[in-house]
Amino acid sequence: MHVYIMRHGDAALDAASDAQRPLTRYGVEETQQMSRWLVEQQPAFDVTLVSPFLRAQQTFMHFSENVPQSGKVETLELLTPAGDAKEVSDYLHALAREGVDTVMVISHLPLVGYLVAALCPEQCPPMFATAGIAHIDYDVTTSRGTLCWQESPSRLAAAM
Repeated sequence: MHVYIMRHGDAALDAASDAQRPLTRYGVEETQQMSRWLVEQQPAFDVTLVSPFLRAQQTFMHFSENVPQSGKVETLELLTPAGDAKEVSDYLHALAREGVDTVMVISHLPLVGYLVAALCPEQCPPMFATAGIAHIDYDVTTSRGTLCWQESPSRLAAAM
């Protein structure tokens, strides 16, 4: 199964609560930049899992402007910043056993880094730039993933 893990775009610091922090204008732009690039690598997803926090929901909304959502979209309470990477990796493993081929996960630090490490035991939890994406090739038979690449808006901009 191909797992794509994305951190939400840049978010405002001021809000009534952490869960209600919206994307900034820059967060919208970097999300759209990454989604335009990603659609060339992976044009659709069987399942998209999104954190319930506002900035992740907005990231998904802007991401979807460039990446058509033909599969199931689910808001998953496990995907908050303090979520348990083992629980999320178990959930992804169950999806793989059901035959799901491609999954997009939109969440937060530190969970996104810990999730990479949970899926790829040889990896240290990587840092993620806002709107950064990692691609993992997950083998359901061995319950192990391989980190194929990790990309960020600033690296894309530098390459252009």
